[in-house]
Amino acid sequence: MSTSSPVNEKSDVVERPEHVHHGKSHMDAETRAIANADAKLSNPLRGIPHDRLMADIEIFAQERGLTHLLPELKKGALVAQDPTCYNRLDMFSEDDKRLLTEEVTHKWRQTPMLYYMVVMSSLAAAVQGMDEAVINGAQIIYPKQFGIGGGTQRDSWLIGLVNSAPYLCCATISCWMTHPLNHYLGRKKTIFVTCMISFLTCIWSGLTNTWWHLFIARFFLGFGIGPKSATVPVYTAECSPAPIRGALVMMWQMWTAFGIALGDLVDLAFYFIPDTPGVTGLNWRLMLASAGIPGLIVCMQVMFAPESPRWLISKGRYEDAFNELCRLRFSRVQAARDLYYIHVLLEAENEMKKGRNRIVEMFTIPRNRNAALASWVVMFGQQFCGVNVIAYYSSDVFVQSGFTQVSALASSLGFGALNWLFAIPAFFTIDTYGRRNLLLFTFPCMAICLLITGFSFWSTSETGRVTGVSIGIYLFAIFYSPGEGPVPFTYSAEAFPLYIRDIGMSFATATTWFWNFILSITWPSLVLAFKPQGAFGWYAAWCCILWVLILLFVRETKGKTLEELDQVFAVPLGAHAAYGLRQIPYGIKKFVLFQNPTPEQLYEFESESEVSSTGGDENAKREVKEDVEKAR
Repeated sequence: MSTSSPVNEKSDVVERPEHVHHGKSHMDAETRAIANADAKLSNPLRGIPHDRLMADIEIFAQERGLTHLLPELKKGALVAQDPTCYNRLDMFSEDDKRLLTEEVTHKWRQTPMLYYMVVMSSLAAAVQGMDEAVINGAQIIYPKQFGIGGGTQRDSWLIGLVNSAPYLCCATISCWMTHPLNHYLGRKKTIFVTCMISFLTCIWSGLTNTWWHLFIARFFLGFGIGPKSATVPVYTAECSPAPIRGALVMMWQMWTAFGIALGDLVDLAFYFIPDTPGVTGLNWRLMLASAGIPGLIVCMQVMFAPESPRWLISKGRYEDAFNELCRLRFSRVQAARDLYYIHVLLEAENEMKKGRNRIVEMFTIPRNRNAALASWVVMFGQQFCGVNVIAYYSSDVFVQSGFTQVSALASSLGFGALNWLFAIPAFFTIDTYGRRNLLLFTFPCMAICLLITGFSFWSTSETGRVTGVSIGIYLFAIFYSPGEGPVPFTYSAEAFPLYIRDIGMSFATATTWFWNFILSITWPSLVLAFKPQGAFGWYAAWCCILWVLILLFVRETKGKTLEELDQVFAVPLGAHAAYGLRQIPYGIKKFVLFQNPTPEQLYEFESESEVSSTGGDENAKREVKEDVEKAR
């Protein structure tokens, strides 16, 4: 591994010539350095000769006390460098070949321990959803008991403050604790601690007797929500094999939606619990407290789950990491492959971070700045499309439209169920139609749904009013779930270059929690000031604004390699915005006039032929072409 800057080093990864579009170079020196770094990080073993690779493995085994694993490590390193080499080499047994082939042909055939980890991670996501949803039912009951249900401006702000307390904690404190918690405790213990905090604070919330006491309890709930939301997807990714990693990470959003539906079901079930002597408001207390039960189950599950092999390797615990990988993979060769690959990848990442101020570079380098802007637009949009107005306040909205409290809770359950069910197609649509296209299609639809919901309050017929509100909210869930539901976290996870991805995701996560707090604290007073018609119209207008922002500033990332993503985000902001505006007449011709216009290709990725025709003398061309062949 080299230690010099990737701009000047001579590496196994070929530094390709600049991408030229319309006569302008988008790949400046800094972006080309990032492109080389990402190419190196995409596979640090690429281009290493066989003899050198075997020598590196022997040194690695001796330094880490793994000489007893040397045969498996040699096989694993070869497969890590070239995933198809086992078909050509006699050193692999028939069992080795069968298991390595089935990784591709039967990618969902995995070990029981891996699926145990998946169940635990899914339940942790459901904990997240329940923590967010149970307040939906409780907040139509507890305000009157606490003396803040009078409908005044003061009461509206206090209800919003109590409901938004966890997200205030997430945005200001707990999200920034994710890195130190993971660094010192590891993934398993961080999940245990955060789920235990969720359990205890949910019980605490059910025992409060004043609004400010409930605010404090829910604020501390944020210490369970924030770090957990960042840790569980990372833990899942680090334990999963590559062929199904993306799908398993996406399950976080789907099972969070399931938790929201489960929380709505719990609200409906506990609504009918009567008070007992000495206990007033037993129903809403059970609603809030019940959200902690799944967290307690995760705490018991996580003790038997494997620790993240990547975290163990980062702490120098290679033997433990290999043992955990053996629990997650079918064969020792697969475990050795992943062990060595994680090791060299971590070394490459650490070299990339040396001497860099990564926070500053996220804003000063155009490629990084463009990725940050795009990820923050979609994260901001996840809140200001208005979804959590419905997730947190749908019961209150239904009551205002004319439903009884029981009917309102049942209708909220309908929203939660649709939100979960229509998150399932996202597994297929997000990589079929692309992130940007899904957002551009669904945002206008969500705006129309919010307008239907708000304008229905003008109906003089109670039947028409409740029908319009129900249709608007349910259609909103159908359009939100496959689009702005799963896209933001998926998009933000891939938009940043690898060497600043953890920092970029921290900023993106804090962004969504901050605007979650703003939305949830302001909604009650917004409804009081502008009535439901104006409040829903406000977020419908934001859906239209966000459509424009996505059109101008959000780049498509579907199916792009790391090197291609660097070129996508290297396109200047003004050039991409102009391209977005040119897409409007194209869209009208294609989807309104049903013509067949030729689409404009903004991103023209370099190929070997382009490399060989980039100018200069013939010897230079020949050398570049030879380097390309070597890299392949």
